[in-house]
Amino acid sequence: MLVLKITNAPEVVASKIGRFLEALTPDALDEKTVEDVIIKELISNLTAEGLKGEVAAVRGLELKDASLEVGDGLHVRRHETF
Repeated sequence: MLVLKITNAPEVVASKIGRFLEALTPDALDEKTVEDVIIKELISNLTAEGLKGEVAAVRGLELKDASLEVGDGLHVRRHETF
């Protein structure tokens, strides 16, 4: 299992749509947008390599240093099988 934590979603969105529009969008929306794009590209690349599996965007799970913390309200926001 792999865990990927995106830490600069607002900056990525700002570079794509501009600082003014990014300032109008909540950070949670930025994170979801970036996660959805990454999931799409990840599935495309892994499928091209012949790999099969599942990928999910999960809320309530935190990667801190070398540990994984489960918070209240663990929720799978998006799940894809490829």
